[in-house]
Amino acid sequence: MICIHSPASLGQNPQSFFRHGNLRDHPETSERYRILLGAIQGHEIIEARDHGTNPIRAVHNDDYVDFLMTAWGRRSELVGITDQLVATQFPRVGMNARPAGLQGQLGYYLGDTSTSIREDTWSAIAGSAHAAVDAADYALKAGKAYALCRPPGHHAYSGYGSGFCYLNNAAIAAQRLREAGETVAVLDIDVHHGNGTQGVFYERDDVLTVSVHAETSAYFPFYSGYEAETGTGAGEGFNINLALDHGLGDEPWLAAIARGLDAISAYGATALVVSLGLDASEHDPIGVLKVTTAGFEQAGALIALAGLPMAIIQEGGYICEALSHNLAAFLAGAD
Repeated sequence: MICIHSPASLGQNPQSFFRHGNLRDHPETSERYRILLGAIQGHEIIEARDHGTNPIRAVHNDDYVDFLMTAWGRRSELVGITDQLVATQFPRVGMNARPAGLQGQLGYYLGDTSTSIREDTWSAIAGSAHAAVDAADYALKAGKAYALCRPPGHHAYSGYGSGFCYLNNAAIAAQRLREAGETVAVLDIDVHHGNGTQGVFYERDDVLTVSVHAETSAYFPFYSGYEAETGTGAGEGFNINLALDHGLGDEPWLAAIARGLDAISAYGATALVVSLGLDASEHDPIGVLKVTTAGFEQAGALIALAGLPMAIIQEGGYICEALSHNLAAFLAGAD
């Protein structure tokens, strides 16, 4: 399989974040890139090309992209900044104004304290997005391709990021395939609901979004991922959430994926974007499902049976002994 990566993914390397009232080790560090890159050795590996910002702006609002590109250069607006910018105030219902100052904009554009801005944030997230564009292009040429997108992207909306995510790589790949004339579906199998991807396409009828994830009433992203969320306006019926009880393993997870694939087949998709989260693993440090390495291989094979050009976009999956094995197993199944 063709595998695309960007060395810029070594950037955006936070060491801690604020959660449950305490500073904790950040799970989304550049070590993930090193581990995942090691797992794809033996495949055809290429570096992502620079596609500029047009494919990014096709999905994301201009003001948000401009903020991401310029925020670090504005750090002198704040006192005491060392290695990162972090939002501390966030708009709620009834708070709709876009403030002019940097601290206010951090909360306006970034939805939590785990999603910081650092000196090399833009280069890392742009490299990740470029890899997703290449994966879409190569999927149409070669049948399937994997993009080692790090940082991940499926919690990023058109106008703001959260959950370690800044640019929605899966949505960028899906839009690229739409522009090539394909009928596109996105299948998200990360343990967390793909709320950003849902949000990007929620009012559209030209991309079917399906998310298989752990039930969210007591799990991130908390406020989305429910069965009743089926789209609005033109998008009504084009969003499907398949939530699983915490602690479930291979069999129900694979059954939910099969249900998603049935919907994708009924939709008539001609190209597929897979948001590959490896954090459904039984060994993942922040996951709540119990999927085995064999389960990931079966998932890859099951999805490949759809027979569609497939752009596989890396989402979550955090540092544990099984991480590299799970990626290798999924790609082996998909091949």
